[in-house]
Amino acid sequence: MSISPRLSNYLERCGAQYDLCPHAHSRSSAETARLAHVPEHQLAKSVMLEDDDGSVVLAVVPADTRVHVGHLARILGRSSLKLSDEAKIKSTFDDCEPGAVPAFGMAWGVETIVDDELERNAQIYVEVGDHEQLMRMTRAQFCELMSAARHGDISKQPVH
Repeated sequence: MSISPRLSNYLERCGAQYDLCPHAHSRSSAETARLAHVPEHQLAKSVMLEDDDGSVVLAVVPADTRVHVGHLARILGRSSLKLSDEAKIKSTFDDCEPGAVPAFGMAWGVETIVDDELERNAQIYVEVGDHEQLMRMTRAQFCELMSAARHGDISKQPVH
């Protein structure tokens, strides 16, 4: 597979500037960062959550953090959020491989919220819909593409 057609069209419409960075096949965000030789903190990890009514939101956080689900629910004014199951993710991001959801949920009509910490990086790497490429872009380009998304402090470091 290659870059998601829907993502490619969205980026083209936005006039986005980015480079594609191939890497060996990976199965997790941590492995992707390692194989692509990029810091985990610069890799945008997309996590799809849903509320009790089935409305979804895509949380975009640095790959070395976890979504603070309770805090995110409060920010969004929802009583609760839970991780979406694989079937819901697959049906929403139907032109992407499972586990390779791009950060730009708006290309699929999905409400998106990005963690403020991610936008502090000079470069940001984003999944493109497969497990063998990343897109690299500048902070300015990422922020421009995420200007329609909500922003907030929505992640936390995992407890070891």
